[in-house]
Amino acid sequence: MNELPQQLANGLALGALYGLIAIGYTMVYGIVQLINFAHGEIFMIGGFGALTAYLILPDGSSLIVAIPVMIIGGAITAVAVATAAERFAYRPLRGAPRLAPLITAIGLSIALQQIVWAWYPDAKKARSFPEFAGKSFEITENLHLQRADLFVLVLAPLCMFALGLFVSKSRSGRAMQATAQDPDTAKLMGINTDRIIVMAFAIGAGFAAIAAVAYGLDKGQIQFEMGFILGLKAFTAAVLGGIGNIYGAMVGGIVLGVAEALSIAYVAEIPGMQQLGGGAWANVWAFVLLILVLLVRPQGLLGERVADRA
Repeated sequence: MNELPQQLANGLALGALYGLIAIGYTMVYGIVQLINFAHGEIFMIGGFGALTAYLILPDGSSLIVAIPVMIIGGAITAVAVATAAERFAYRPLRGAPRLAPLITAIGLSIALQQIVWAWYPDAKKARSFPEFAGKSFEITENLHLQRADLFVLVLAPLCMFALGLFVSKSRSGRAMQATAQDPDTAKLMGINTDRIIVMAFAIGAGFAAIAAVAYGLDKGQIQFEMGFILGLKAFTAAVLGGIGNIYGAMVGGIVLGVAEALSIAYVAEIPGMQQLGGGAWANVWAFVLLILVLLVRPQGLLGERVADRA
């Protein structure tokens, strides 16, 4: 049990990362009821955009200078790809049966992954990503907080609350709520629903880019395949919290991250479960949790609230 504080801290940081990505799923679903399975690749592209921005900087640049530049570079790249995907892949299918945009999203996911694999130098191998010097702070004897974990633990709630305020207080946010509730009526009220939908894709992509920078700073590397499993887990987090609910996406991410960290640490210690513990089983337990929540509470932990579908 001495490891419990450390495992909870690890789970919170991992969950905050999932939550940042999950907000992109919930933003898009909340407005157009589309599960954008290419969002994991938007996260990955944000990471490569951030790395490209870092490589442009002079050698020896401080991370204090580099991180804002990386976030901006990653966000610009991710937003550009996400908005292009909305305009050319999803918008023409907006009136089509739901299976068509779903298949398109899966195809776009594979295409984006292969484009990065073919285009970016050495993308076939893991690319080194800048890391924090002096990786951890000692909070207590049993709790060490990594600098990268602190970065995501501070940034994720700030992003979530800023988005919540934007949706509830700003004119564009209220337009998002109106479009989510009834897009046809929103058009009659003079709301440009196409612009609102693009905005939802852009905000989700920006958050994914921030998550990609946090992931790279933590792992010290990025890969062209990293968006697949992280995208699935972020989708799981969105469903756990209640897809279409901004705060639910973060809550679902935290629950999933903590459950994953605890399963890695403690499942193997349960009598008879020695073969079912450790990091190799982390993905299994994450999706088992999803199935259990869907069986007991299909609407997610916080439920889907139409007013938050933005």
